[in-house]
Amino acid sequence: MPRPSQLRSVGDAPVEAAIDGRRQRSARNRRQIVDAMRALIGAGEMNPSAAQIAERAGVSLRSVFRHFEDMDSLYREIAALVEAEVMPLALRPFEATDWRARLVELTARRADIFERILPFRVAGAARRFQSAYLMDDYRRTVALEQSALKAILPAAIAGDPLLFAALDVVTSFDAWRRMRQDQGLSIKKAEAAMRLAVERLTAGL
Repeated sequence: MPRPSQLRSVGDAPVEAAIDGRRQRSARNRRQIVDAMRALIGAGEMNPSAAQIAERAGVSLRSVFRHFEDMDSLYREIAALVEAEVMPLALRPFEATDWRARLVELTARRADIFERILPFRVAGAARRFQSAYLMDDYRRTVALEQSALKAILPAAIAGDPLLFAALDVVTSFDAWRRMRQDQGLSIKKAEAAMRLAVERLTAGL
């Protein structure tokens, strides 16, 4: 005859299966919400509403706020995912050994990264003045970009405030966004313009 503990173990199996099922559905709904947000932003909707996200994800509006207490927390998750995708590209070792060639590599690398994150950075920029987290994340990202640029430059250039500021600007995301969105340049031409600006600024040094 089975012991009472064995009976409880057998009897708990359907309960555990039901709990696992709910967890899987919850995780699936969360992924769908995040994917919907990314799809909307990627399609050009820079400030999607919770209702739009719910409709795109195929979940209820209540489900959106069950997983994310507010829109800011959803933006945080998107920012973290985008950063995780591009960080390996940003941290990849340079193939070149001299600073000029590395600067060329940097412009090509940033063109690739900036184009990948363009809609998400623009969407975040629209909200960062209302979100302490997004503002801090923006400042941290800018500081990282400046540090990466400074790390490959000779001390004479990195230590020149005006020259470094100029190089920082022309290789920045803001410059890329302006060339791509405001000036309507193609990816190829925007990258060429960034490289030309860098070459002109460092010519003769």
